[in-house]
Amino acid sequence: MTNRAFQLVLQYDGSEFAGWQRQPRQRTVQGVLEEALARLADAPVTALGAGRTDAGVHARGQSAGVVLPEKWSGPELRRALNAVLPHDLWVAAVHEMDPAFHARYSATARRYSYQVGTTDDARSPFHCRWQHAVLHPVDRGALDAAASAVVGEHRFHGFAVRGTAPDHDDHTCRVAVAAWRDVERGLVFEIEANRFLHHMVRFLVGTMLDVATGRRPLTDIHTLLRADTNDEVSPPAPPHALFLDRVVYPAELYRAAA
Repeated sequence: MTNRAFQLVLQYDGSEFAGWQRQPRQRTVQGVLEEALARLADAPVTALGAGRTDAGVHARGQSAGVVLPEKWSGPELRRALNAVLPHDLWVAAVHEMDPAFHARYSATARRYSYQVGTTDDARSPFHCRWQHAVLHPVDRGALDAAASAVVGEHRFHGFAVRGTAPDHDDHTCRVAVAAWRDVERGLVFEIEANRFLHHMVRFLVGTMLDVATGRRPLTDIHTLLRADTNDEVSPPAPPHALFLDRVVYPAELYRAAA
């Protein structure tokens, strides 16, 4: 039987998931998705993710690659999955892809955002689930300068969990976008790069917020971008305010819109 490759664009509230990657006796996004796929296909189906979101991290545009029998079309697969998936995991779109498509290795860019609440109602139960409350005065100029320093190609040893990349990896990432913008009740940090290291966005946000609230000087950002270890980085910002917004692939990998 001929198979088809599909890209699933996933949205999920990560609050009740122990991250993306399948784990024994843990509720994970990959595990729940693969259970649903196996139910539809009446056979085990592997879902390969574009990246591993940590426990508590959310997604508006996570990408997963699956291979299924030709009888499935994109619209049919989306309807069937959304009928059996739980309330906190939803398939926003399905695209038929070239057989060469790989959810992780074919990606050319990924974009994340981080939500910061700066008003008292950031602690409201209607906001605190998805916002990191920062109620100290924040220097916007310092935030903007810190974000600007991150743009370009850098070695991010200083902003990554030690030991999570192979020894030969130089931790180099090309950051195309890094900027803060004002939103109702707070701020959002947006960053897009060709790759991300473990906890990289959260380390960046935690350090930038320390700069903007006067806990450390702006020059520390530049120092950390030259560092060989993460010994001097600030604690990572909490995971519950981080979103994977989109994953970008070459246009030629898309077979048909769905």
